Amino acid sequence: MKRSSILILYTGGTIGMKTDAGTGSLVPFDFSGIYEEFPSLKRLQVDIAVHTLSPVIDSSNVAPENWVALAELIRANYDRYDGFVVLHGTDTMSYSASALSFLFENLAKPVVFTGSQIPIGVLRTDGRENLITAIEIAGARDAAGRPIVPEVSLYFQNRLFRANRTTKRSAEELSAFHSYNYPALADVGVNIAYNRAAIRTPERYGEPLRIATRLSDRLCLVKLFPGLSERMLRSMLSAPDLQGVVLETYGAGNAPTSPWFIGALREAIDRGIVVLNITQCEGGCVAMELYETGLGLQRIGVVSGRDMTTEAAVTKMMYLLGAGYTSEEVKRQLKKSLRGEFTE
Repeated sequence: MKRSSILILYTGGTIGMKTDAGTGSLVPFDFSGIYEEFPSLKRLQVDIAVHTLSPVIDSSNVAPENWVALAELIRANYDRYDGFVVLHGTDTMSYSASALSFLFENLAKPVVFTGSQIPIGVLRTDGRENLITAIEIAGARDAAGRPIVPEVSLYFQNRLFRANRTTKRSAEELSAFHSYNYPALADVGVNIAYNRAAIRTPERYGEPLRIATRLSDRLCLVKLFPGLSERMLRSMLSAPDLQGVVLETYGAGNAPTSPWFIGALREAIDRGIVVLNITQCEGGCVAMELYETGLGLQRIGVVSGRDMTTEAAVTKMMYLLGAGYTSEEVKRQLKKSLRGEFTE
């Protein structure tokens, strides 16, 4: 079996920093010298190329146009490489990785996001292991020569997750990401133990990669809290050109039953605004039929987001609204698991 070819795409973030020997300050790491910095990579059965985006960006500044540009870059190189590793800042990595999962259609190669909590040039960095293992996963193939993980994934601190099931859980711990409602695609110890049953594979291989190139920003995220006033809610729902709302509710999709609250949402839905209900809880799912506080939302046409993360809900709605669908078609598509983003 021939060696796998991997393209590393460095977008910015903590993983790309090292300490300057002269000043002691953090400066960008030059990934073009990756073999000199990490000679152990030569033992992997992969050929590595590196592309650094210009300019690199702090992940807090990431915007939808950056996701489209990244998708276009992968499409342009799709036939040349067997897999891709995206190095990204941790703050918005789950948003970016989720967005890419929706932008790609017919994806049949690994796209592995990773980063680090400690700069790669610091002695005890977590970035070194994250990078090396992400490359190994991106290049891994089965006995038939097909990639083992042909989907958008996120690798961090010994665990590989489906990208659109992840959320950043800690700003301090090295295990910064977790997937609360879906099992890991792989656990990494002495060996890499792939959970083959959890990995999403394409219906057909060899199809041309297609990407969506438009994402809509005509949506808002509303997180419920005790004391949210009618005036503030109506102000958010009356934003010019608003087309979609991701509503973070309590528990299993519960919300106030106050007539003004239900009325404000009903009026928005009657204007064609799509409202998607997801839970604020890290684990569990929306089940609006369980309690009267959820049934009220169900009756007026709020869509259940099941066990989607906030990151997946926001980026999926951006993708669907950007496709130019009617509000009714957006609702139908939200009820489908397009990229394994919720449990059916």
